[in-house]
Amino acid sequence: MTSKTTTTAMTALPLHAGHWTLDPLHSAVGFTIRHLGISKVRGHFGRFAADLTVGDTLDGCTVSATVALDSIDTGNADRDAHVSGPDMLDVANRPVMAFRSTRIDGAGDEWTMEGDLTIGEVTRAVAFDVEFGGVEDSIVDGRRHVGFEAKGEIRRSDFGLGFAPAILGDSVRIQLDMQFVEPE
Repeated sequence: MTSKTTTTAMTALPLHAGHWTLDPLHSAVGFTIRHLGISKVRGHFGRFAADLTVGDTLDGCTVSATVALDSIDTGNADRDAHVSGPDMLDVANRPVMAFRSTRIDGAGDEWTMEGDLTIGEVTRAVAFDVEFGGVEDSIVDGRRHVGFEAKGEIRRSDFGLGFAPAILGDSVRIQLDMQFVEPE
């Protein structure tokens, strides 16, 4: 454990302890993948859930999330149907992608979140660079909201999703924009 981790883990956090609920109207799960090695296809998932539990110290914080894989949207219904089918995501057998954090480290606006990502029966360790967007009181609901942006990269082949490597890149970049609401 580095001294930065030790210091951060013992420092009080700028968020109240408790279970912060996801604000789905101001959150998004997106991705980017290379097509033919010459351009990128961007998409997002329309249905997802996330939980943020804040402890008294950084060691007591956890993030978990699930994504409904059949909610993929790349802007092309035919492509989405193919990606959802048995050649690729196989949502009939792998309906959900799940994440659970194992370690959160950082300070100020820059953080790293490590955890386990599961697609189907395959679980792999992943890491996300996290930008802390800040905390603000909402004039709509009168409660405090916190925002985060997380970016990471996975390899399709690590999860048994190696369809058409000459057409689709192995690397998938993931971008999460998450807003959570303070516990009452």
